[in-house]
Amino acid sequence: MTTKYNKTTNILLVFLLTLILTQCNSNKKIDKTIGENKTVVNELKNKAILEFDIKAQLGEGAIWNHESQELYFIDIEGMKVHIYNPKTKTNRSINTPSRIGTIVPIDSEKSLVALQDGIYTLNINTGEFTLLSDVESEITSNRFNDGKCDPSGRFWVGSMELNTKPYAANLYMINAKGDTTLKLDSISISNGIVWSNDKKTMYYIDTPTQEIKAYDYEDSTGNITNQRIAVKIADSLGNPDGMTIDEEGMLWVGMWSGSSVTRFNPNTGKMISQIKVPAANVTSCAFGGKNLDTLFITSAALYMSEENQEKYPHAGGLFKVVPGVKGIKSDFFKAE
Repeated sequence: MTTKYNKTTNILLVFLLTLILTQCNSNKKIDKTIGENKTVVNELKNKAILEFDIKAQLGEGAIWNHESQELYFIDIEGMKVHIYNPKTKTNRSINTPSRIGTIVPIDSEKSLVALQDGIYTLNINTGEFTLLSDVESEITSNRFNDGKCDPSGRFWVGSMELNTKPYAANLYMINAKGDTTLKLDSISISNGIVWSNDKKTMYYIDTPTQEIKAYDYEDSTGNITNQRIAVKIADSLGNPDGMTIDEEGMLWVGMWSGSSVTRFNPNTGKMISQIKVPAANVTSCAFGGKNLDTLFITSAALYMSEENQEKYPHAGGLFKVVPGVKGIKSDFFKAE
């Protein structure tokens, strides 16, 4: 009886030990898998992937049309408007008669565009352009660059000298009638512009300054006062280009020659995080998607060294990332 009992006990012990070891190994595999998934998620939050290989010469001006659920962006040197549908992965292009600096939607049929010789409405169905303001049409050495609409639907757009001559450009505000007001002069390369969620602050980039400036903003009139530096950007990060704002009031900036989009806190002036982008020159970004949780990023194929051309074969493409924070709806131009 003792011998049989010992054998039975030993068999039971071996069986239980095997079960325990199997469970432990299984848990290790599960933990490892979870760890790997966490790593993937973290990488996706900090690294953009190619969304559409558009090969833009100088992609810019990204803005999400929350009504049509499409991304509008432009190719300055390619002289094209792009309307991209991420759901169907299809893109529609409209040729422009000259270099285009930016685009903002008006309604389901029309958008406002800044061409080299003025500000026009564009019928995106027919491709017809109608002049709204011919500001700077006589300054043939300049072209328009980035621009967006303020919370009241007025269009703010800046210019730059074709050879990037310092202090030769301006920033304007244009209303529904085409009335144009000079807001800032002695600008070098006018770029990103956004407004705070409480409509009390405007943030603006003149690229060579390596700064994001803040202004007190009065929404009823469009007046700006109290210029100050919100963020001073280190040269090592690249040059600040297009910009957007998230629901937390933080600023996202495309970094030309910096291969990234960088998030800054305008209240502290500190860098919060950085999204790596497989392109040397990152130009603009905009939150989009049904929940405004996807950051779409434009880039340029021009102005790269031979080394970077090999390193970044999809430069000029449209990229995306899901950074874990949402954007806000962009303001459209309020036409008459």
